[in-house]
Formats: sequence, structure tokens, C-alpha cells
Amino acid sequence: MADEPARAGRGGRRAAAAAVLVLALAAAGFAGQVFSRPSATDGSGRPAGSAAVATAPIVRTDLADTVQLAGSLGYGTAEPVINQAAGAAYTALPAPGQTVREGQQLYEVDARPVVLFFGPRPLWRDLGIGVASGPDVAEVVTSLAALGFADPPDPAAAGDFTWATAAAVERWQAALGVAITGVISPGDVVMAPGPLRIAGVTASLGQPAQPGQPVLQATGTTELVQAPLPVAQEYLVRPGDAVTITLPDGKSTTGGTVTAVAAVATAPDSQSRDASGQPGQPTVLVTVALKGPAPGLDQAPVSVNVTSARAVGVLAVPINALQALAGGGYAVTVVTGPTSHLVAVSTGLFTATQVQVRGRGLRAGDSVQVPAP
Repeated sequence: MADEPARAGRGGRRAAAAAVLVLALAAAGFAGQVFSRPSATDGSGRPAGSAAVATAPIVRTDLADTVQLAGSLGYGTAEPVINQAAGAAYTALPAPGQTVREGQQLYEVDARPVVLFFGPRPLWRDLGIGVASGPDVAEVVTSLAALGFADPPDPAAAGDFTWATAAAVERWQAALGVAITGVISPGDVVMAPGPLRIAGVTASLGQPAQPGQPVLQATGTTELVQAPLPVAQEYLVRPGDAVTITLPDGKSTTGGTVTAVAAVATAPDSQSRDASGQPGQPTVLVTVALKGPAPGLDQAPVSVNVTSARAVGVLAVPINALQALAGGGYAVTVVTGPTSHLVAVSTGLFTATQVQVRGRGLRAGDSVQVPAP
């Protein structure tokens, strides 16, 4: 009899626990009824105070992570054109934006045209009968042949100034309407690798012409994109890499190919700051050739999109389908008809909107839970 109170106490505790369980279940059932009761919604058909959810499909796709660089569309860096003709005055100058091709006049000194020839190096001596062979002779002969005043040079003797070369120079001089001498001087021509586009004019009409004086600024004639790349990201870009250019309207894109990455870094301006407000970083200049048609603008801001990573044929879900697990890692809620279940996933490549996932039983076409829009 002495232990009856103890038994009664234990029985009382069991009864109390059972009562609590019943109340909890009842509360849960009541809560479930409220959750589904139309009168307890927020007016949109979903339970008041609950997070709206939707579903999105798991897809098998290719993902690419990109780094975006702020660039500029134009014709590249303008370089000075140096005059080598001495004279009383510049008597004609080109207009900015003008294109000058091989054999055409760049400017005039004392009414004598200075003509564009193609070649990688400037002339440094008068060329005529008796001069030693050299690459400058080969350049002149090649241009005269391209203009129809000479036969194509013999590769074995391209650097020789022959009587045939002198005759070709005389024909060219006659066509220009200048004194026929058979000699071509450094002040007669400007050598450039290709056609020039006039970016600006340094000299003025009537200004005395002096050898060694900049007369204008010029670029190539092909539109291209240049963008500064932080040195810390230089490993992302190599000549020959394919990139995408977002054009000035912010929507249209065209392809591009990296043609050059500068070997010399540029120090940041002391006042420059990046998007996060941190001091600017040293950069190297990346040059990109456009694959598609240019938008017809001389200069415009564009974005260069460089692919930093790529994953091909992987399963992907929207980033907002990921759910953080209490013990670390992520899961997604797979929805099958009226039921759903969590699947732990490992993540791979992230893009702006999607993430690569791997998980037991995941298949393309399955639906995962995401927040409703």
C-alpha cells in the first residue's frame, strides 16, 4: 500500500502527458483546418501569413559563368602621323572621320600631295637609282605594284631599286601631277600598315611644315572594342578567346574575338574607385574584334562578357530553389503531384539565375519548389 501513491503519481503523469498530446494533435488538426479554410486566406487564395510557393522544372542544359567588363566601341587608340616634308605651309588637311586608302592623299605641303603607302616602317632616305637594297625599297615597290604603276616585285630582288623601279616612280609622279624625278623621298609618302581613319588634325592650314612634326592623329578603319581588365583577372582572357559584346542599347549582342591583351599594365587613377568603393586596380587593355555588324557608331560604351567557367549538359535549377540545411549544405524540395520531399544536393557552377545540382534521384523534367513570383 505504501507504493500506491507513487503508482498513482506515475499514472497521473502519464494521463497528463496523454492529455497534452491530445491537445497538441487537436491543435495541429485545428491549425490544418484553418490553413485550408477559405476565410483564412489573404485574398489571393493562399493561406494568410504563409509564404507563396510555385514550382520550376529541373533542366538539363549548358551553363556559363561570365565576367562583365566595361568597354568602349571605337577604332582603337589614335596614333600620331609625323610629317617629313619641309615647306612654307600646310595647304590641305583631311577632315576628322575621313578614311584614306593606299595611294590617296593624306595632306598637302606647298600644294604637293603627301600620299599614303602601305608598309610597317617609315622611309628614312631618298630612294633612287644607286641606293643600297633594303626593306624600304621593297615597301615602295609593293605599293607601286598595288596601285598599278609597277609589276609585282620579284621576292628574290624586292629590295633592289632598279631602272624598272625608277620608271614606276616616274609614272606615279606623272599621275600625281608633281615633278617627275624618278626619286621618292621620305616627305612624299606616309607609310602605314593599312588604311587610316582620321581621328583628329594637329596641324593648321597655313602653318609652316617641319619634318618631325605631328600633323594628325589616325586609327585603323575597323571598328573594335577595347576594355580595361583588372590584372587580377588577366588569367581569364587570352588572344583568340570568344566573347560576347552587349551593344549600347543594352539588349542587342554580337560576337567578338580577343585579338590582343596588353603586356603592360596601367596604374589606376588616384581618385578611381570600383563598384564597391574600393581603390581602383591596375589594368591591362583587352582588344576585341567584332564578328557581327557594328552598330554604326563612332564611339559608344559597351559591355564585354567573358566566360570564366562553363558546364555542359548538367542538371540545373533556379538558384532560389536551394534551401539551406541546418547541418550545412543545400537541398531542394521535389514536388510530385500532391506530395513533396527534400533531396540533398551538391552544387556546381552558379550563373546569375541558375545553379548546377547533383542529387540522388534527380531527373530532368522533375519539378522543384521555388518562391512564387
